[in-house]
Amino acid sequence: MGDTNGQVVAGGNGQGNRLDQLDRPTDVLIDKQTDSLIICDRWNRRVIRWPRRSGTIQGEILIDNIACWGLAMDNQRYLYISDYVKNEVRRYEIGEKNGTLVAGGNGRGAGLNQLNDPSYIFVDQQQTVYVSDYYNHRVMKWNKGAKEGIVVAGGQDEGEALTQLSYPQGLFVDTLGTIYVADSYNNRVMRWPKGAKQGTVIVGGNGSGEGANQFIYLRDNADESMYTVNLTSNQITTWHSSFLLLSSSKYDDSSLLDLPIKYDY
Repeated sequence: MGDTNGQVVAGGNGQGNRLDQLDRPTDVLIDKQTDSLIICDRWNRRVIRWPRRSGTIQGEILIDNIACWGLAMDNQRYLYISDYVKNEVRRYEIGEKNGTLVAGGNGRGAGLNQLNDPSYIFVDQQQTVYVSDYYNHRVMKWNKGAKEGIVVAGGQDEGEALTQLSYPQGLFVDTLGTIYVADSYNNRVMRWPKGAKQGTVIVGGNGSGEGANQFIYLRDNADESMYTVNLTSNQITTWHSSFLLLSSSKYDDSSLLDLPIKYDY
């Protein structure tokens, strides 16, 4: 099916805060214009850009002193970053340090204008921001310029019913507005059609798989290169693959997931 061994493309020099190191990264995306990786270097509280060209030995800091968790980039090349301490999402022009508030920013809470540890995010072509609101067990939709969000998945307290989520993480929204979300503590991936009151399980939901935790994040790209963020080895790895990996763990039973973190279509 594909490579069984990946190639380290960022970090891999141990845990640390040097420019050739990462410390528990949680997200990565590709800036096609500069052919670079943009990495949420979470425990170093910074966002790093790492060119993909051969011979690159270190990254450069784009934004520092930020409690980043998730990243997204829209079709105008604005960068979106979730901040799990400030409980907000901001939009940045590349090179900008302060950004513009687009979701949350009203303290930690469960109000429609609040977030509680926003994790992964998705931005559509209309610059609508979708946020996995981790401790509120819901996915929020913030239209461009909105002062508060709309609950579009979960939000019925934590649980395993089809109306509920348990610590949602990675998400993807298709052109029809259907939401796909990694429902991490329920060990499943859920699909929520636009306007639906409940979701359906499309992967997992049969309990957690066995094996050592490996990946915190996955991305499958058009060139069939998949990038993984490895939380424990502090590196970004590229794989050539024709399939999507959905779980944070390695397991033998294909009906099981173990803490799925990130879903990309």
